[in-house]
Parts: sequence; structure tokens; C-alpha cells
Amino acid sequence: MILYIAEKPSLGRAIADALPKPLKKQDGFITAANGDVVSWCIGHLLEQAEPDAYDAKFKQWRMEHLPILPEQWQLQPKPKTRKQLSVLRKLVKDASQIVHAGDPDREGQLLVDEVLSYLKVPKTKLANTQRLLINDLNLSAVKSALTQLKPNKSFVPLSVSALARSRADWLYGINMTRAYTLQGRKSGYNSVLSVGRVQTPILGLVVRRDQEIENFVSKPFYEVIAHLSTAQNQAFTAKWQPSEACQPYMDEDGRVLSKALAENVIQRISHQPATVTNYQSQDKQQAQPLPYNLSALQIDASKRYSLSAQQTLDACQSLYETHKLITYPRSDNRYLPEDHHAQAPNILGALQNNIEDQQDAISNADSRIKTKAWNDKKVEAHHAIIPTEKRLPINKLSTAEQQVYRLIARQYLALFYPVYRYQERKAEIDIQQGKFTAQSKEDIDLGWKALFQGSSSDQPSDKKAPLPELVKGQALQSHQAELQEKHTQPPQPFTDATLLSAMTGISRYVKDPEIRKVLRETDGLGTEATRASIIELLFKRKFLSRQGKQIRATQTGKSLIAALPEQATTPDMTADWEAQLSRISERTLNYQAFMQPLEVNLHELIHQAKTTSLGRLQPIESPQRKFTKKRRSSTAKKRTSRTQS
Repeated sequence: MILYIAEKPSLGRAIADALPKPLKKQDGFITAANGDVVSWCIGHLLEQAEPDAYDAKFKQWRMEHLPILPEQWQLQPKPKTRKQLSVLRKLVKDASQIVHAGDPDREGQLLVDEVLSYLKVPKTKLANTQRLLINDLNLSAVKSALTQLKPNKSFVPLSVSALARSRADWLYGINMTRAYTLQGRKSGYNSVLSVGRVQTPILGLVVRRDQEIENFVSKPFYEVIAHLSTAQNQAFTAKWQPSEACQPYMDEDGRVLSKALAENVIQRISHQPATVTNYQSQDKQQAQPLPYNLSALQIDASKRYSLSAQQTLDACQSLYETHKLITYPRSDNRYLPEDHHAQAPNILGALQNNIEDQQDAISNADSRIKTKAWNDKKVEAHHAIIPTEKRLPINKLSTAEQQVYRLIARQYLALFYPVYRYQERKAEIDIQQGKFTAQSKEDIDLGWKALFQGSSSDQPSDKKAPLPELVKGQALQSHQAELQEKHTQPPQPFTDATLLSAMTGISRYVKDPEIRKVLRETDGLGTEATRASIIELLFKRKFLSRQGKQIRATQTGKSLIAALPEQATTPDMTADWEAQLSRISERTLNYQAFMQPLEVNLHELIHQAKTTSLGRLQPIESPQRKFTKKRRSSTAKKRTSRTQS
């Protein structure tokens, strides 16, 4: 018999529905009429063993034990799902063929692979294991996927990448948390100081942003606006561009800080002749936006509907698993397989049925349009998040589900609208040897942007009154110039949208220029699947708090960051890890090349921790709880699995 092992029961049921009927539902698996069986994991059935599994002495937290570096890694069954592991043990033994049906991502690959390894599946059976990749839980999509099985051994690098991440997080989280908790106790701080290679740098981003806001001192700066007209009385404005001679009166961002200098320019150019020194008018176009990956969707859902990252992910999971209205949501990809273009008429038909108040917008979509979004070369295990062919009016969904579905549907619809076309005009004007510039943008054909009209949070307006048609050398008249006094603004506090954007574009916050260069293509703190949970974890630990839409660091969070070494609080190290993990999955780096330098660095970090005083650390809990031997023993176990992020 063929045994299909899904990542979770919902996926298992979807696979079983595509197998010969009648189906026989049993305890932990489903048997098809032809004898094939579908079973499942329930998330990770296994977890990294606790430190005391390697040596009983590690039950006690002592600095001399650190760093703890397992020579032979061990996994242990999770107590709550041990029964399902027993079900799989028997089924795996009886199966003549195994099909791996984990989610189509790094963690989904490891999740089933580690079970097969733990159950000691014979080498021959393991070598013949097939991989089933499902992005859509609807029956037709599952049936199609079942005809496109691939050798599971082709995905070994993806699994190795996830394994390296899991072990590296264990090493870093266990050792750093123990080291700084022990140092904190020396300073009278009696709670666990949890440190993670992803969550701590994210906290560091927020703490540093809050410090910048707190320390910010606003400065006035000045701009000069020339009011101009043509001989035909066509009026427009142009902005002064200071020359190099003005550098002593400007800040590092090119803003003029001297009011006297700006006033002098106004005196010099008011009511004076002006000449067009350069003029360009070009018809341009902007291609349709790509469909969503999870982070892009979470960012837009936060901007438009004020949904947190976790709320968006929860809505996505329900739309995917319960309602089957969207494809696999935990995707980091924004492209689609080329053969999916043929599904467009059916998906547009489903949207017509599901979203009653968007009939015109959906009817105007042209399914013959094929954009750069369809590109097989950019699609691997999973593709962008799009609607499925499932028909279900969205008034049957929760508010958050409706909001998220509408965003996904609109982004998909945009693929079948024409490009946005506009005219861009730019001019340079000389007034008394001073350079002034003006530009404008005028719509020619809204194309896909018609779908985004009235959504200021999605498409910020950059429209100005169009420049008149000018020619180089044309004479103009400058009228009374205008002095605009402005003030520098502090950076904005993080929101869900901007914090997610920072996590996905982390290279902007990386100090090392070499790492920054690498990360322009492969950057990201955490993964699509983990970013929301990591942000929520920081709230649960009282390191972050919400003030309306703003995300601010608590005093607890600030104290923790102040106590840690810079390496632990900046994204450089963990961003470099993510780049290397991507290289492992792409077969350009091996496991040992990643793990060995990490262990060397861990020795250095622990040595640094031993010589660090935490005197500045402020209490997280008030009143403080005593860290008794009993509490240390129980907390050690509870915190082990929680510090790996």
C-alpha cells in the first residue's frame, strides 16, 4: 500500500478525498478503497531534546557547563502527539511506498523527513519515497498534484537547511539564555532572560528606533519656491536646488539650514526673467504588481485594515484550510507557474460569484493578459498566494477573512488589467544663475490602478498639476518667490506594517557592507511562516507594547537590549544566517560549513557573557520572584523550546 504522510489532518483529509471511494476513517489515518492510506503529523511530532537528555548535570544551570554542544543530536517525541507517532510507526512499516506530503516549504520538508528518520525507515524505502507538493486544497488541484509526484531525495537540501536552522537556534537560544540569566542572578535579577537569534534583534530594532525618537531634536530648514509663468500665462512652480557653494549652510541630507541664505535667494530671483535650460516629456508605463507572498500581504493588511501580522496569518490559514478559498499562504514567492494561467477564467468566475459588490471590476478583467508574474524559473516548492476556483460568497466569512480575501482577490485581478500609462514631464529652469526644478505626472490610462482608486493607504498620491509644455531656451517670468520653513521630523515609531517591512528588508539595518551586499537579494529576519509569531512572542514576553497602531519597546525590553552585546541585538548575524540557510537549500553551501563557524562564535559569545556585568538591567517583574532551585528546574525545561527563535 501507498502511505501518504501529510503535515496536518486538514491536508490529509484533502488528499484522501482525491483517492478512490469509499473512504474508511480510522484513528489517526484514512484508508482508501484501493488500500492506500493517508495519515498525518500534527505539526512537529518531534522536538529537540532538552540539555539534560545529553547529560543529567545540565538540569542545573551553571556557567561552567556552557556552551552546551551536543556531539550526537537527539530528537524526542512531543508528549501530546506521541499517539500519532505510534500510528505512523506501524503504517510506515506496512507501507510498500511512502509519499511525503508536508507543506511546500523548508519546515514542511523537515517535519516529515525527521519522522521518517526517527522511525528508521529502511534505506531502500527511503530512497524511493516520493514528494507531493500541494498549494491548493481543492479537489481538482489535489488530483492534479497527485499526478506530479517528484523524488523526495531531490528536496534533501531543503530539509538540511531546516535542520541546520533548528539546531543553530537551539544552540544559540539555550546557551545565550542560560549565560545571561546566570549573569543576571549575580546582579540580583531573578527571572529568566530569554535570548533568541531572531526575536532579540527585532526587539533591538524597536528599542533603537524608540531611542532615536526620544533623542531627536527638531531643526528648521528652508526651501525656496519660484512662482513662474509662460508668455501665455500658464502658471507653475519650481523648487530651488542649492549649488555646491551652499554646502557650508546645509546638513548631510542636503537641507538648507540658513534662513538668511534662503531669503537672499528670494530677493535675487523675485520678479526676474527665467529660462528653461532642460525639458523632457515622456510617456511611461508601470507594470501590474506581482501577486502576494505572505509578508507583502501582511504589510498591506496592516496598512489598509490595521490587522496585525498574526491576525492576517490566522485569516489566511482559515481561508486555506477551512474554506479552501486561497492557495498555500505561508509562501515567500510572488510568482506563478506558467501553466496556472489557464486557470484564470475559472478563478475569475469564482471571484464573480464570491464578491458581489465587485462585479464590474471583475467583469473588466481580461484573462488573455499574461504578465511577468507567470514565470516557471522563479517558482520552486510553492508559488504566490492567489484565490482558488472555490465558490463561496464571502459574506459567510468573518470580517478579517473577508478583508484578507478581498486583498488577495484584488491583487490577482490586477494581473488581468492593462499596464498603468502616464506622462511624466521634467523641467530645469535658470533664474539669475540659480537652478530650479519642476516635474509632474499625468494619467493617460489608469489600467490596473483603477482597482486601487480610493485606497490611499495602498497607493499614495503623487499627482501634481501638470507642467505646461515647454521647450529648451524658452523665456519665463519669475514672480514673487516663496520661502517655506519646515522642520526635520523624528523617525516614525514602528507599526505592524513597517516592522514586517523591516524584517523582510533587513539589509537596510545591517552594518557590515559585505553582508548588506549579499542580503539585497536574500535578506529577511525569520521566515514567512515565523515572522508573525515572533512579533507576538515579544508582546507576550512584555518586551513590546502597542500604543494604537504604534509598536513601542517597554522598559523591560529596553533594559534587556542595554544588557546584551551588540552582536546579539543587531540583525547582522541572524541575517547572515538566513542567507547561508538559503544557500544550503540551493546546494551552494553544506551543513558543516554553516555549523562549524557558528560553534566557534558561540564560544566567543559565552566568554563575553561571563565577563559582562548586568548592573544596568532593570527588573522585568515587580515584585521580583525568587529563582528557587525548584523554579530553576521547571523553568529550564519550559524555556528550552521557547528560546529557539
